[in-house]
Amino acid sequence: MNEFVQSLRLWFAPQRIREEGDTPDYRFSLANERTFLAWIRTALALIGGGFAVDQFLPGLAWGVRAGLALALLAAGVLCALRAVNHWVRCERAMRRGEDLPVSRFPTLLSLAVAVVAVAMVVVVLFGWEGR
Repeated sequence: MNEFVQSLRLWFAPQRIREEGDTPDYRFSLANERTFLAWIRTALALIGGGFAVDQFLPGLAWGVRAGLALALLAAGVLCALRAVNHWVRCERAMRRGEDLPVSRFPTLLSLAVAVVAVAMVVVVLFGWEGR
């Protein structure tokens, strides 16, 4: 079975993770959960930022405002989905005694946020009035 599909099933039935390998030290599982919660907080901040751009910058041209808001909202959605996927993958790896999985997602998320931030700097410095 495809690794992703199996991982996706575990999102909705996390008790099935216990069927694999050995129970890790609970401190590692709790650290994994804290990491998950940090990703969720990041997702909420991105979503809040997207709504803030849309609602509190009416002077921006509609396309610019919508583009910035949608970029932040999309990053928040991806971050929330990645949080649960990363939690499951790490929990499985710990139970199996494997190395923790690596991911390019933090780099991609950082680049997306940086691009939006640079666009916002340009807007703040030079303005961009909507018509």
